[in-house]
Amino acid sequence: MRPLLVVLVPVVLAACSPKDVADKIGRRTAESVVRPIVDDRLSGAQADAATNCVVQSATAAEVQALVRDVGVYAGTSTEATVWAIVARSETQACLAASGVALGA
Repeated sequence: MRPLLVVLVPVVLAACSPKDVADKIGRRTAESVVRPIVDDRLSGAQADAATNCVVQSATAAEVQALVRDVGVYAGTSTEATVWAIVARSETQACLAASGVALGA
C-alpha cells in the first residue's frame, strides 16, 4: 500500500495547480460576500443554493471584485455585480435546477 501512495501523491498534487487552488479559495471567500446580499430575498437552503449559483457563474474578475468586500457591508457596486450575475442565463438555469426563484 505504501509504494502506491508514494506514486499517487505527486500525481494528485500535480493535478492541483496553484491557479485552481487560488480560484477555489477566491470563490469560497466570495460566498461570504454574496450570501448576505442573497439573504435579503431568500433564506436557508434556498439562499445557500442561490449563493452557489452566483459564485459559480461569476468570472474570475468578478470573484476578485467580490472578495474586496470581505468583512465590510457590501456597497451598491457589489450588489449591482451580484444582481448582474443573477440575471445571466447560466445563473438562471442553475437557480431553476436548484428550485430557486431569484430575479435580479
